[in-house]
Amino acid sequence: MKAEEVPESLVNTPCEEYELTEPVSGPALNQRRIAIVSTAGLMHRDDKPFALGAVDYRILDTESHQDIMMSHISTNFDRSGFAQDHNVALPLDRLHEKAAQGEIGSIARYHYSFMGATEPEKMKSAAEQLARNLRFDEVDGLILVPV
Repeated sequence: MKAEEVPESLVNTPCEEYELTEPVSGPALNQRRIAIVSTAGLMHRDDKPFALGAVDYRILDTESHQDIMMSHISTNFDRSGFAQDHNVALPLDRLHEKAAQGEIGSIARYHYSFMGATEPEKMKSAAEQLARNLRFDEVDGLILVPV
């Protein structure tokens, strides 16, 4: 899409402004526990599919033997890349490679997926709960996968 083709409603979407804060230091990457947060509407086969405008997330347990499905509901969303390689939306194989090479410390058992195209301000409660889950699991590094 060319810049002049972007709908006016998107061009004028207000963006919240934040005060600058100092970055927080932490352990070296090779000592960090890493989790993935995706917006691809991913879920285990037996989970409740995402609804239009969903503000919740699904927990993806890497020790589960259930298939991971994509329930992204946009009719314009192309799922073919995910069907060919799940790493497009959930790069777990890449994380395992990095862990095996000693580039990251460890991989979290649980990863998370939201439904994309949802108004972020409506997701605040879910995001705060997710942050608590990550702290409880001692995750100190995230891979954010916007889809």
